Amino acid sequence: MSRILDQRLLLLVISFSASVQSTKVLSEWKKCGDPECEKAMSRVQATTDYLGPDCRYLNFKTGEEIMVYSKLSRENENLWAGSKGKDFGYFPRDAVKVEEVLIGEEVEVLTKETDFLCLHEDKYTFE
Repeated sequence: MSRILDQRLLLLVISFSASVQSTKVLSEWKKCGDPECEKAMSRVQATTDYLGPDCRYLNFKTGEEIMVYSKLSRENENLWAGSKGKDFGYFPRDAVKVEEVLIGEEVEVLTKETDFLCLHEDKYTFE
């Protein structure tokens, strides 16, 4: 009985650590087209297929169009956030090429907990 309890505890610890890892803050700062990050900054096209490591990331295929709404800055400048249809998430900036710039100036703002929201089976998970 003790062995079963030990195995369950180990699985719980592994599950918890994977959950925390997938909801960690990716950067404390981001650049946007406006202070609320509501305006699209640019329209980009995927230059490669991309499958993200967890649900915070946007998956896409080569040639798909993505609207960019923010770009992480300072600690993690390689990740941009955008949407493709109804899907939204982060993706590496080197996986796309800019087709059209839609804003004149970028604004740097602090990220929020909701920027790193992960949706699992209709439940929201925050760090």
